[in-house]
Amino acid sequence: MRPERSPTDALFAALCRRGAALQREFLRTDTGRTLRYADLHAESARLAHALVALGVRPGERVAVQVDKSPEAVLLYLATLRAGAVYLPLNTAYTEAELEYFIADAQPALFVCTRARLPQLQPLAARLHVRALVTLGTDDEGDTDTDAGAGTVAGAVPLLTAARALPAEFDDVPRHRDDLAAILYTSGTTGRSKGAMLTHGNLLSNARTLALHWRFSADDVLLHALPIFHIHGLFVAINVTLAAGSSLLFLPRFDPAAVLAALPHTTVMMGVPTFYVRLLNDARLDRARVARSRLFISGSAPLLTDTHSAWRERTGHVILERYGLSETGMNCSNPYDGERVPGSVGPPLPDVSLRISDPASAAPLPAGAIGMIEVRGPNVFAGYWGAPDKTRAQMRPDGYFITGDLGRVDERGYVYIVGRGTDLVISGGYNVYPKEVETEIDALPGVLESAVIGLPHPDFGEGVTAVVVPHMTATLTESAILAQLRARLAAYKLPKRIIFVDELPRNVMGKVQKAQLRARYAGLYEPHLPERDT
Repeated sequence: MRPERSPTDALFAALCRRGAALQREFLRTDTGRTLRYADLHAESARLAHALVALGVRPGERVAVQVDKSPEAVLLYLATLRAGAVYLPLNTAYTEAELEYFIADAQPALFVCTRARLPQLQPLAARLHVRALVTLGTDDEGDTDTDAGAGTVAGAVPLLTAARALPAEFDDVPRHRDDLAAILYTSGTTGRSKGAMLTHGNLLSNARTLALHWRFSADDVLLHALPIFHIHGLFVAINVTLAAGSSLLFLPRFDPAAVLAALPHTTVMMGVPTFYVRLLNDARLDRARVARSRLFISGSAPLLTDTHSAWRERTGHVILERYGLSETGMNCSNPYDGERVPGSVGPPLPDVSLRISDPASAAPLPAGAIGMIEVRGPNVFAGYWGAPDKTRAQMRPDGYFITGDLGRVDERGYVYIVGRGTDLVISGGYNVYPKEVETEIDALPGVLESAVIGLPHPDFGEGVTAVVVPHMTATLTESAILAQLRARLAAYKLPKRIIFVDELPRNVMGKVQKAQLRARYAGLYEPHLPERDT
């Protein structure tokens, strides 16, 4: 029998239950605009009413591809309050990429930017999206928009519709096992899969991280991450809400803006690219981070050189952690205790981690390299519409097979040593090589290609394409990139294209990507700027 529902099972109620009357600041933008905790309740209530008015029912998906803004955060919270499932989509996705996600998730509502509305009208109609609307942020304007005929409903922007609606909303009761969000993540084969995250998954992770990283109401988090990604949305924002902290909310990562914001913040979450670029600026010094107490890095491997250079320059030791779209955070270096360069620290409380033999699934002893498996309240409910793929990644005892290879030392610190997949993580974003290879192989003059990730001082890994031309073809790097730009999001584009006569293969004919990675490992040779001693 399913346990009785409790208001605290719902993510919004649990994270924001204290805030309805709080005048404390939740968010401040770089232009000085503020949102109080009380505003979160009132404005997300209005937006929740607007979602219901558009016919969004509990359990239905709300797909969102909008620019980063306070209104986008309010829409996320409103979706939770309406009992719907939030589906954030990268703002860089092309129409061809969006078609797959919309067809797979079948959202009831698709919220896009005003600029993309005409382009996406035929797509939404073709895929039977019930309503296509804009959010109506300040930079878009709030003029009425005709979204066209057919199955796509013409509607004013959500914010315009919400203005006249009540500032109170009876939240739809949600159980800890009910879906809160779907995040699409790349796998080793096939297309992207939708990781189903429940209210319980997100709530457990937010509470654990807030405690582990010592967040309090006195903290101000410097937020320069995108909010269509687990890092910027479900880690940064949910942890802030769980602790009653506040955000200094930047529209994007810009070194000058971040340096200007650092003296006014206590914590920064970033990807390795952030730290590398800040180290390249002479204005970064100890005085600028005097108020800071914690710098967190994730979403991609942090180079040991970057770790050491940051400590030397600022006096702070970066805390590296390890997570996945399917699980949220699994491991973290300690707040108190040694933060080991190259390690992601021990498993978080309530998370069990083991190393198994990739072939036999047998547990391996400390120090042995094998497949990382995790189990805990943070582990997702499965892949959307893909029970076979879910079963393939889950052990009978509840452990999730991460696809990452690693080891655990005698102290319990986890080290990621590689991936059992060919997934590339560039600038914190997942890039599935097969998708890029398919686009390259379709170009005139290309015989075949192999896409790999190589160590990159700025992006963690640089997407790199190794291309074999037809014998009579004349190909150039610039020409290939020019054709790919119309088909792929910018972060998926190769940083370099290397031309070869043939790809290395084993006796079974499989391309040996490990050989390619070894051969070109120094292509983006990392280096940090020299400093006077």
